[in-house]
Amino acid sequence: MCYNDHVMNIINIEHLTKAYTDTPLFDDVSFTLDEGEKVGLIGINGTGKTTLLRIIAGLEQGDSGKYTRANHLTISFLPQVPAFDDDAGILESVLSEHKDAEDRWTLEAEAKRMLSQLGILELQETMGRLSGGQRKRAALVRTLLSDADVLILDEPTNHLDAFMSEWLEEYLRNYRGTLLMVTHDRYFLDAVTRRIVEIDHGRLYSYDANYRGYLELKQEREEMQDAAMRKLRSMLRVELQWMQRGAEARRTKQKKQIRQYEEHAAVKAPERDQDVQLSSIASRMGRSTIELTELGMRFGDHELFRKFSYTFLRDDRIGFVGPNGCGKTTLMRIIAGKLSPSEGEVRTGQTIRIGYYVQELNQLLTPEREAARVIDDIRDTAEYIRTKDGLVSASQMLERFLFPPEKQYTRLGKLSGGELRRLNLLKVLMEQPNVLILDEPTNDLDIRTLMVLEDFLDQFTGIVITVSHDRYFLDRVVRRIFAFEDGAIHAYEGGYTDYLSKRPEPPAEKPEERRNTVSGSGRKDPAGGNGVLPQREPPPAKVRFSFKEQREYDHIDAEIEELETKIRMLEEEISENATDYEKLSELTREKDLLEDTLAEKMDRWVYLNELAEKISAQNR
Repeated sequence: MCYNDHVMNIINIEHLTKAYTDTPLFDDVSFTLDEGEKVGLIGINGTGKTTLLRIIAGLEQGDSGKYTRANHLTISFLPQVPAFDDDAGILESVLSEHKDAEDRWTLEAEAKRMLSQLGILELQETMGRLSGGQRKRAALVRTLLSDADVLILDEPTNHLDAFMSEWLEEYLRNYRGTLLMVTHDRYFLDAVTRRIVEIDHGRLYSYDANYRGYLELKQEREEMQDAAMRKLRSMLRVELQWMQRGAEARRTKQKKQIRQYEEHAAVKAPERDQDVQLSSIASRMGRSTIELTELGMRFGDHELFRKFSYTFLRDDRIGFVGPNGCGKTTLMRIIAGKLSPSEGEVRTGQTIRIGYYVQELNQLLTPEREAARVIDDIRDTAEYIRTKDGLVSASQMLERFLFPPEKQYTRLGKLSGGELRRLNLLKVLMEQPNVLILDEPTNDLDIRTLMVLEDFLDQFTGIVITVSHDRYFLDRVVRRIFAFEDGAIHAYEGGYTDYLSKRPEPPAEKPEERRNTVSGSGRKDPAGGNGVLPQREPPPAKVRFSFKEQREYDHIDAEIEELETKIRMLEEEISENATDYEKLSELTREKDLLEDTLAEKMDRWVYLNELAEKISAQNR
């Protein structure tokens, strides 16, 4: 244990090396964590962020290196996929570390408030009946309630909508302990962290700043590296001129200087991540765009939205926000012409060409596409496209999207989830649309790719319509927000931050409602539909299941249990095949597809159970 300006160093890692099969993750790196620090760990997908968290938490070891930590230090770790006893109750699981605590009742009340804030309301259920997203949120509460010295959080904002993320952001800003986390939520990083550690080509770079400061310091570091390389090349030119003068000159030169030349010549330029390169390739748009008139949508007795009208303007940048299940994706499908509304009309101009980027992986990889090669899949869309840089072939576009020639002949079934999303984005753009509909485009994309996508959308000469929970992305891209609120859709000018300042205040709380708020947060249960984590409205009269809904309600628990069992079996198989890269890729892809199917089932489960609660309440 060491001290630096009276700050205690509590975790120290020196000369860490770690590799999986033939892929090195870390090469002789060091890491320190001081008491009270709040650190964000970032890097592109596959660079080893989760592995490093597990090593720091003491759950995994490096291939070589030294790990030390302060005596009696306790760590609480939130994994990406938490483990629970499926037969245990929710409260029992969340409070499992506090069975004999003297303040058990206080902790239980706090647990209930946190669970309510994160949309887990049926506390009498067992953990086995929760979705993957709900289990992650329950694990987050369990971690936050721990009295550990250090919190290590792996993607804590996954499965949180924007309002839940705001609550967690405020909680961690006020947290007095030591925090280390991985997240791609840039506003979250900016608000919570005071140091950013970046993994870049097997090296660690530390920046004493939040995310905004990191961007500036990283640019300075890269400029200094470039300047050092320019100086080294200049020195090499002089040395090379002498070396080429012949043997007589070399005999007069000291051996030390010859060795210096050889060492300088062996120095490699710093590696940089290649960026996805995008050029605006939109087709011409006529005077008529897309006009929505009095749109409404319902499934059975459940109304998603009503009487929504809007005419999209040329170069519009529109963002749709609201809690899960409120109808955002349904509205996108209606606009794209893939679903008919229950009421109202969509008129689309003759020159409009819509590119629709979907969020579900099972829609990205159909059985017909699974066996296709990457290059053939893109050529099916277009052999050549015209960009502002001229005529570009399908192969060249793939290279711009980080698919090098050797990767272009890979079967789609062998691609990772992130690669599939990137490929699908390219396919959408190669159709040369003048209207882009992006449904949760930030899922599975690392920060670097997100930045490039945002730059592309700046240049895109057409309409951009997006659904996203990523607050930074919405602020960066959109100029008008439509929020789903109590079955209606309301407009707010500006980006997400502007929307926050303008959304309505919550109604005055009744005593029974106050019990559902989180202490000190000022926000309500996020399961509602307005922009302020609203309370649920009273159930409408004569609510009932349709025949199809009743049948679905009777069987959906078993279907979810079967999916979760399959996922757990796949996770075990993935662990057993960690050294077989091809098998690992196939198993990971299958797991991604099952998890997407499970997420869809759980969204439906939430709706059906809320409807069952309303039916039960009206019959009491």
